[in-house]
Amino acid sequence: MPTGSRPDRQAASMVEDLYQRALLRHAANAHGAGRLADADGSAVVDNPLCGDRVTMDVRLDGGRVAALGHEVRACVLCQASASILAEAAAGESAASLHALEDVVRAMLREQAPMLEGKWAEYRIFESVGPYRNRHSCVLLPIEAAQRAIEDAGS
Repeated sequence: MPTGSRPDRQAASMVEDLYQRALLRHAANAHGAGRLADADGSAVVDNPLCGDRVTMDVRLDGGRVAALGHEVRACVLCQASASILAEAAAGESAASLHALEDVVRAMLREQAPMLEGKWAEYRIFESVGPYRNRHSCVLLPIEAAQRAIEDAGS
């Protein structure tokens, strides 16, 4: 097929949709990157479909997140999600992270939830909605954080 054909334009459009500048900035900032030496709980979550792996450490204070640290071997969507989560998770409970997962999942399914306050940055993933196979990339760090909190309570 010649260059500039419809499949090439579709692929370029997908790349532009998924990898916008704000998303790349979050991935590059990598808030919380690195393991926490004094973690209360840890979890490793894999996405076997694409090979993404997130290792999340949590330090708690009174049952709430004091700090998140992560090691992400994954696509830029997963990296950006982990960075946003680590930057904003302080003070959150396991229940609030479950609620965050529900709202982000609904947003990805184009059900127009309102992400406000410190979670508003997750709106950069709205463009991922049409690409269902990429939803798990955005959600994996949230799942890993929930499991790390559960591990801390064990």
